[in-house]
Amino acid sequence: MQDNFNITMDQLRIGLYIHLDLKWFEHPFSFSHFKIKNEAQIKTIRDLGLKVIRYDPALSDFDPLPQKTQQTEHIQQTQDKAKPDISPVSAAKLALVERIQQQREATARIENAFVNTAKTIHGIEKNLFTMPAETVRIATQLVDQIIDSLLSVPELAIHVMIGKAGAEEMYYHSLNVTMLSLMMARDIELPQEVVSTLGLGALFHDIGHKEIPSKILLKKEPLSQAERHLFEMHCQYGEGIGQRLGLTPAVLAIIREHHELFDGTGYPSKLKGEAIGLLSRIVVIANHYDELCNPVNINDALTPHEALSTMFAKLRNKFDQKLLQVFIRCLGVYPPGTIVQFSNGVIGMVVTVNTAKPMKPLVLVYDADIPRDEAILVDMECEADANIAKAIRPAQVPREIYNYLSPRKRVNYYFDPNNPGQEQSA
Repeated sequence: MQDNFNITMDQLRIGLYIHLDLKWFEHPFSFSHFKIKNEAQIKTIRDLGLKVIRYDPALSDFDPLPQKTQQTEHIQQTQDKAKPDISPVSAAKLALVERIQQQREATARIENAFVNTAKTIHGIEKNLFTMPAETVRIATQLVDQIIDSLLSVPELAIHVMIGKAGAEEMYYHSLNVTMLSLMMARDIELPQEVVSTLGLGALFHDIGHKEIPSKILLKKEPLSQAERHLFEMHCQYGEGIGQRLGLTPAVLAIIREHHELFDGTGYPSKLKGEAIGLLSRIVVIANHYDELCNPVNINDALTPHEALSTMFAKLRNKFDQKLLQVFIRCLGVYPPGTIVQFSNGVIGMVVTVNTAKPMKPLVLVYDADIPRDEAILVDMECEADANIAKAIRPAQVPREIYNYLSPRKRVNYYFDPNNPGQEQSA
């Protein structure tokens, strides 16, 4: 591999891949190494006050310009450490830091809302039989509140929960499926009263699990045929519980049909195609995706990117393909929680996807010199030069980088419920 070389400022040109040997806060760019794309970047680099700069021939499109000066001495291979005058660029960096701080505050707010919602769902599941009428009322109120928030924002940003918000209880699955289902409903512009039915059905889709022994629900090894048969009964059990709770027939249909597959290979009734209700077909996709990402045996978990790819490439016929396309369009090629590598080699994790601009996610970037709670957040909508090269499996990422990016074992999603009318891609 070819070494990097030092060049002077007058040798800079578009197409050179350069390294800034400065702290992140001493320059206005999101990354410390990148390919120069325009003259404005060259001017900014020159304003940093550096005498020489490193460039990588292997990653550059061209050789540097010839030196304009008549210097005869060799440029020292070690960087001149004269302190640069950063005042010309400090305003740009301050603006970037301020934007990241706002993003970080929004993340903390969303984490808090997520935890509170999850606690409410935990209470709903816990009190389902002891206070059925009150529990259904609270569940309906919760779903309506989420829907009101979802429908009131012009752009919906889906966030992955990456902080220290609570444990990994199974009831988070209900919240994930509800969120992802409502995301799809918003995209296809279902009427609000229909969305309310969808939300309640998604929230209660697995209530039949209450009739299944925990040793089956939590078993990490493959189920035996008898265990599988008993487990699959949770759809009918759930419908029965829903009837006792007084849920509407439309909600009961979602509970009954959430494992029916478009090709007729699902259960319990092996329904096929549009014989499965529209709302059920939505929940089927959200439920299957979350089960791929968050299985009982966490060692079998797929990354969000892998789960989407698997559903599209290998399981496509099992889902309503139009709705599957909606789902993929909303989450983007790199869903929240996906670990990615930028074209400049930097590794990060997608933390937010704006469903209106799914190819321009917000990415939390690994930098060993920056504490995790101050980690850089790159908004790809604002960074034309930032390009994702590929998704990376967690096992391929060094442990210290993975722990920095993703302390959670399970992937949970939420949105900003407290910022109506002002939702940004961050």
